[in-house]
Amino acid sequence: MRMHALSFATAVAVSLIAAPAMAGRVDLAGLSSGQAYDQFIVGYRSGSPERGSVSKAKESLVRAASAQVGGKALALKHLRRMGIGSDVVRIDRKLDRVEAESLMRQIAADPDVEYVEVDRRMHAFLTPNDTYYLPRQWDMYKTWGIRADHAWDVTQGAGAVVAVIDTGITNHSDLNANILPGYDFIGDVTVSNDGDGRDSDPNDPGDWVAANQCGGSHPAQNSSWHGTHVTGTIAAVANNAQGVAGVAYAAKVVPLRALGTCGGYDSDIADAITWAAGGSVPGIPANPNPAEVINLSLGGQGACGTTTQSAINTAVGLGATLVIAAGNSNANTAGFSPANCNQVIAVGATTNAGTRPDFSNYGPAVDLAAPGSGIFSTNNNGTTAPASESYASKSGTSMSAPHVAGVAALVQSISTIPKTPAQMEALLKCTATPFPSTASQPIGTGIVNARSAVNVALSMPLSVSGNGGAVPAQTVGVRTLLAPGPGNASCNTQIFVSANPASPGSLQLQLVAPDGTVYPLPPLGGFGTQPFTLNLSGEVREGTWKLLVNNASSTTAPMLGWGMTFN
Repeated sequence: MRMHALSFATAVAVSLIAAPAMAGRVDLAGLSSGQAYDQFIVGYRSGSPERGSVSKAKESLVRAASAQVGGKALALKHLRRMGIGSDVVRIDRKLDRVEAESLMRQIAADPDVEYVEVDRRMHAFLTPNDTYYLPRQWDMYKTWGIRADHAWDVTQGAGAVVAVIDTGITNHSDLNANILPGYDFIGDVTVSNDGDGRDSDPNDPGDWVAANQCGGSHPAQNSSWHGTHVTGTIAAVANNAQGVAGVAYAAKVVPLRALGTCGGYDSDIADAITWAAGGSVPGIPANPNPAEVINLSLGGQGACGTTTQSAINTAVGLGATLVIAAGNSNANTAGFSPANCNQVIAVGATTNAGTRPDFSNYGPAVDLAAPGSGIFSTNNNGTTAPASESYASKSGTSMSAPHVAGVAALVQSISTIPKTPAQMEALLKCTATPFPSTASQPIGTGIVNARSAVNVALSMPLSVSGNGGAVPAQTVGVRTLLAPGPGNASCNTQIFVSANPASPGSLQLQLVAPDGTVYPLPPLGGFGTQPFTLNLSGEVREGTWKLLVNNASSTTAPMLGWGMTFN
């Protein structure tokens, strides 16, 4: 069993209690509704006759199978002994979830059995056949990536729309199938670099500049093709045997051009935000594809302006989640807009080791982190004007934000009721992968985790009641409840316990998840129903949850009942 240390809604010091004396442990994590099972793994305790002799193990298994399951007899075959000393067994017919659990409990009733579990079939997580996916896109599947490969078996983002407010888009065969009509919001022809003002053409003509063109002293710069790179991270076409795979590769992108020569104006960016979410902008036709997620891999120094905040408020009111790069100045994000605005998800950068690169901005305003070093995505070969399509590696929080935007698109694609921006932010933050070590500066709650976010989003809110019954003095009572799937438990799972302890603290509690993970709970403080809140987003919801109730007092304790609410 794994022990998790957690923060509770009620800050109470706890002492761990011993697991109750029982027969074998029944691990139900491999069971799910609608599946059939015929192969199991049985581990016998060290020193038991069965552990020392395969023939003794076979005798034990035959005795366990002699008790009928589902009113029918079973024939059980011992297949082999494993290198770790456990035994693989198979029965002569497929069992449903209830029957399989019944058989496992019959086997575990033997006091020599240490554990019983399903011999599960594992499958390769979806691996796109894109040329550069495995050799270059560490950010999608490696340890400190976003676990997108674990989420793609559930959703690829179909039906979600992401707006990318950036330098526009270039023609690219790895993007074109996922691009919806966009708009060019640059009104100043000295910035637009395309010879005109606002129009319905979001194509990127290039944002190259001559030396010192943008004021002050700076070298000449080639065109960045920034918007093309960002868009590829979000929604590059996958499984087309070329290039790269986007985080939400079945989602659609609305490209909006607001950055050109020497950057872009707040007024253009604000109008693009409003229009992206489905709001009205005078003189601009209505957006036929309002976005649920808006990515802004852009920013500048200073406080959040009133104009920008007003546009954000409008977009949030229309249901759009805004994901914004924290900035690349190795400084506190509090001094960089629009990442320091309210009602946005500000994203810092991480390396392939899960650490903060020295360019990433930081501070309390950063909500979440995502890969931002050496990110390989779609690009263009032109030095000034567009030329042939290409791919390139870039670094920056501009590369981090689209990872989060893509995960938000995955979540929205499977949400029966679309997540509000506040719900989305809370979900992404609480399901994030913890950093491998304390970051050199704060960059949010962790690294965005597509797998956990999607699995929690799959689950609808649910309340389940468990059994009660008095717990005798000096014993550990085991109370259970069965929770259905799909998906994971919630970030704010509440455990309600109704009991009457002899004295405050005399009933000590542990919650045991279906996979055997133990979560200590604070002891009951007195009579009544007491709720405890845990982040169980990493646990599969379906299965048998146990409440271990250790009555340390000298009198029997009434246990009226218990339950769990998955919010």
